[in-house]
Amino acid sequence: MLGSFSGTTVPALLNSTSNQLYLHFYSDISVSAAGFHLEYKTVGLSSCPEPPVPGNGLKVGERYLVNDVVSFQCEPGYALQGHSHISCMPGTVRRWNYPPPLCIAQCGGTAEEMEGVLLSPGFPGNYPSNLDCTWRILLPVGFGAHIQFLNFSTEPNHDFVEVRNGPYDTSNVIGRFSGTEIPGSLLSTSHETTVYFHSDHSQNKPGFKLEYQAYELQECPDPEPFANGVVRGAGYNVGQSISFECLPGYQLIGHPVLTCQHGTNRNWDHPLPRCEVPCGGNVTTQNGTVYSPGFPNQYPNSQDCTWLLTVPVGYGIHLNFTLLQTEPYNDFITIWDGPQQTAPQLGVFTGNSAKKSAQSSSNQVLVKFHSDAANGGIFAIYFY
Repeated sequence: MLGSFSGTTVPALLNSTSNQLYLHFYSDISVSAAGFHLEYKTVGLSSCPEPPVPGNGLKVGERYLVNDVVSFQCEPGYALQGHSHISCMPGTVRRWNYPPPLCIAQCGGTAEEMEGVLLSPGFPGNYPSNLDCTWRILLPVGFGAHIQFLNFSTEPNHDFVEVRNGPYDTSNVIGRFSGTEIPGSLLSTSHETTVYFHSDHSQNKPGFKLEYQAYELQECPDPEPFANGVVRGAGYNVGQSISFECLPGYQLIGHPVLTCQHGTNRNWDHPLPRCEVPCGGNVTTQNGTVYSPGFPNQYPNSQDCTWLLTVPVGYGIHLNFTLLQTEPYNDFITIWDGPQQTAPQLGVFTGNSAKKSAQSSSNQVLVKFHSDAANGGIFAIYFY
């Protein structure tokens, strides 16, 4: 429909787009008016001029009559400058509603597809002078970019391309290239890769064309099984972190949180920690277990370990040996009813001790273990 009109405003000029035009007039039973007077004349239905195909692009659509639409696309690496769709407008003079677009190689940008093309500005023509262009390749976490140069020509030593393994100016440079030799392929080990191009004020060359393709990065080593502890966290990909916790009675040796690092060989940012029984320490939980050093393995020789157990004021501490296998007489555990060795002794326990428990009269108990230079053993004291 070309239009629907009522009232006293004179409609604008109308042009049909076929050799027939249907006009329908309707009036109701009420007010009468002067009506309308129109004139028409025959005009040729010429087509819009054929739009040019943009350099480094393509045109979709071969009909150029009124209201026909033509669309444009660019080759990989080029950006469309202008409108991607243009329409042939009605009127006595046929023309498109927008000028045909251009396909240009831009100075920098962001690429988030799993594969793509980057071009120096003006490619395949010469790049302009005094450029500083930065492209960022942003991939999902766990992927790196495989980069392959297809064309390369810059002013030697003055104009260069730099590829960085990360999103920052300070990120590790994995390649810097200048001259006419095509660089070899590169593998970034970060999901964010930066390509930087610089040209000075003098000679201009065709520049470069490169392709990139995402590839999956390996995971960091599985930290499990983690002896005498648990691992928290589900992922071992680049940038993911896991944490470590020890079972009661054990102490974490090392870093409690590790992060999977970028790099050709996947590894954690610190060595894997371990859970060990400490030789002594301050224990403030209301119940738990004191283990011999090295538990569940035998304790080392020549040990002197002291634990201070503390519970809230007004409570005592009951200690029970759930395991006692020490060298009789030479390796032993002494327990005092207080925080110091001057407090009353609750007992001395060794491999042949008949007594296997003790009860304090205060909220603190001192436990000391001694082993000599021979024969190891093992023990566990549960307290509550």
